Amino acid sequence: MFFNLLVNEGEAADTAATSGGGVTWSDVWSKIVDWLTNTGVKIVIALLLLIISFAVISGITKKIYKRLHKKGADETLARVGTSSARIVLKVLVLICLIGYLGIETASISAVVAAIGVGISLAVQGTLSNFAGGVIIIVMRPFKIGDYITSNGQEGTVEDIKLFYTHIVTNDNKAVVIPNGALANNVIVNASAKDTRRVDLVMQVAYGSDVALVKEIIKKVCGENELVFNEPAPFVELSNMNESSLDFTVRVWCNRPDYWTVNFALIDNIKKAFDENGIEIPFKQLDVHVKNEISAEVK
Repeated sequence: MFFNLLVNEGEAADTAATSGGGVTWSDVWSKIVDWLTNTGVKIVIALLLLIISFAVISGITKKIYKRLHKKGADETLARVGTSSARIVLKVLVLICLIGYLGIETASISAVVAAIGVGISLAVQGTLSNFAGGVIIIVMRPFKIGDYITSNGQEGTVEDIKLFYTHIVTNDNKAVVIPNGALANNVIVNASAKDTRRVDLVMQVAYGSDVALVKEIIKKVCGENELVFNEPAPFVELSNMNESSLDFTVRVWCNRPDYWTVNFALIDNIKKAFDENGIEIPFKQLDVHVKNEISAEVK
């Protein structure tokens, strides 16, 4: 009896809601089904297209980079160009899918532009890094694989990105330098030329035969197969210090042989000095003692 009463009251409530313009469960369900069959399907299709498009773009740009690398294209332009193309294509796909979903791209563009203005005011340093990256890529003061010195750092360029340049030091430390700082400071590129000059200063003790010292150094330089005969090695007495005679040594070699020649010459010149009795100086201090005899007081 009580159960029948509840059922009758529920039916009466549904009838009253329907007659009074209220929303029933059947209306809600029909709305959900309608949304799923229209907007929901579009969202699923958009997500699938997004995943597939991004995968295709990444695959194509990787193949283009590998082909450019095999053909001997410039490593910097190949890497930066393919990565920039990948980003641009993905942004275009995203905009197209937003339009496919029926979202007004004009309003989104206006919002993005407003956000961009606010961000640009807050990250002026980052924008200067971007501008510096563009200058480095276009002007190419260095490329990937070059050995550079700048901003108190030196090492081999490992990668060049739009905002930062990555270098690796001789002791295998990774250093990230902002492109804005690189573009606005002096850059020393040790890899720009095929040859380099090795500069040494050899010190000998006072009393050494200057002509003999020069002869020994030139002989050692001439015996090194990595040292060029032209330009000829330069050896001259360049300074007379407090405790030493300084000889400037300048030789030319191929760029990859720079450090090999540098250390080999120091080692071999030292051995030649020892064989010929040429002394390596050390700091000396001459002390003069003056004896004063005071008159005896009588």
